[in-house]
Amino acid sequence: MPDDLAALEDALTLFGSAPTLAEMPRRSLAQKGIDGPTAAHVIEEVHTPFNLAYLTFTTGSSAFQTPVGVTHAELPNRTAVAREIFGRLQVGQGARMLVTYPPLVNVFSKLALDVCGIDWIHLHRSSRDALLVAACRTQPRVILGESSFLRASLEQALELGLKREMPKDCVLLCAGTPLDAELLPVAEAFGYSVHDLYGCQEFGWLTLDGLPLREDIALVASPLGDPWRELVVGGLPMGDSFVVSEAGHVCDRVGQIITYRRARTYPEYEVIVTHTPMSAAETIEKTARTILRIKSRVVKVSPDLVTGAAATRLELVPALGAAAAPIVIEGPTATALFDTMVMAQREMSRTAKTDPAWIKRR
Repeated sequence: MPDDLAALEDALTLFGSAPTLAEMPRRSLAQKGIDGPTAAHVIEEVHTPFNLAYLTFTTGSSAFQTPVGVTHAELPNRTAVAREIFGRLQVGQGARMLVTYPPLVNVFSKLALDVCGIDWIHLHRSSRDALLVAACRTQPRVILGESSFLRASLEQALELGLKREMPKDCVLLCAGTPLDAELLPVAEAFGYSVHDLYGCQEFGWLTLDGLPLREDIALVASPLGDPWRELVVGGLPMGDSFVVSEAGHVCDRVGQIITYRRARTYPEYEVIVTHTPMSAAETIEKTARTILRIKSRVVKVSPDLVTGAAATRLELVPALGAAAAPIVIEGPTATALFDTMVMAQREMSRTAKTDPAWIKRR
């Protein structure tokens, strides 16, 4: 080996600043708080950019699962929502929560659960038997899971004579699918309360028992007609329409968003940005592409975009050219989620790539 090459190799070993694979930081399932088994996943390592707090996937109830990126800018709001949830449930710090499907933790974020002081655990195996064993052995205050799975598990507990071994005064927090009404009488037999939690991996939890969990949630006219309304969070439509009824939610008659009466909105709304407080239109154009890629929501920028405005202004228009007047949503409160994504985009733009092996030349 030539002397100069040997010297270069020695210098690389001693002083090289770029990390080796072994030196790269790692974000494990345990660090994300979702280190539990599922029957629907494989564990695959990926390179995740520093500007994302973590990666996750939608549940894929109607299609293939879609990758979701959660930015650091979104974490404070997810923490505030988690505080609101456990406050309404009167579940205090130190409470144990049994999570039946690990990715549900990602809808909270690990940080949010840590801040709320919740001690959460996962099943040993992804099965009803494992749920019963874990519930009896660990005596959780809260069980988080899909309602039909919880109903079937409690029915099995009755059949096996395990009712007396099950936890007392437990909260069943149902999420992921529309609430199974048959769970309610079964839960009542155990003295358990049932709560209906609606949200998505993209934007976190949005309603509890038909009541909003965020200030930037709006209900707008749905193409499905009355009594349906589309749920919009921070200016971004969810693609879900719900019946809104004064009769109230079965879990809380004050809540009027009947989240177990859900239908996909068709045609879906597109979002048009017409005004922004940002000084550069380029930031909004990049944000629109980011939202499409990591949140699967269509946002377009008006060719007449007004920059330096007092607040963000968005227009919702039905896709496929359906004839309808645009729905106007103006900030700052009603567009909080969209504005958070703009903040994340701005911060990302200020941070150059640190990998010298990836240099784009103009």
